Amino acid sequence: MSEARTSSDDEPAGSRSDLESTSDLLERAKHGDRLALDCLFARHFPRLRRWAGGRLPGWARDITDTDDLVQDALLQTFRRIGGFEARGPGALDAYLRQAVLNRIKDELRRRGRRPEGVALDDLIKDDRPSPLELAVGREALERYEKALARLKPDEQEAIIGRLELGHTYEELAESLGKPTAEAARKAAQRALVKLVSEMDRLSSD
Repeated sequence: MSEARTSSDDEPAGSRSDLESTSDLLERAKHGDRLALDCLFARHFPRLRRWAGGRLPGWARDITDTDDLVQDALLQTFRRIGGFEARGPGALDAYLRQAVLNRIKDELRRRGRRPEGVALDDLIKDDRPSPLELAVGREALERYEKALARLKPDEQEAIIGRLELGHTYEELAESLGKPTAEAARKAAQRALVKLVSEMDRLSSD
């Protein structure tokens, strides 16, 4: 993100910054620590690129550079990070996902491919499937989205973090505010059981 470093933060890769929690890095970043910002960017960019690439339908991937849009969204968001208040576990992940989604929608509107007020469902519906649709099928994806919306916010974060962002259980524990990776694994497992139950219920409706 930036090559600027303070004299106290002149450390090699793999140093303490890589081991700090996201909340610690966020607090440092809000006080102007450029290394903390760089570390947050490096930590979240690959996950959000994977998430956005999996969600965008074919027509959107054709007219946008997903990497550039994700990078731009993160850069703009982290420049304003001083005003962000984390309200519960998973708040930063959700905030960044929304920023990326907003940036993608802005770009699609700018190019005149979708009207104002595009919803996430509209981004998913298209003749050509997204990678996520290819993996699970369009009908299953629609049920997944509806079932996911019926879960509690922390359950949604557990599922999105594990399935869509590819968090390890250690990363998921930090995101969800769980004390251990095992606690995060159990939370994700419980959320998945509820998700499958909701999807089965939708299938039988």
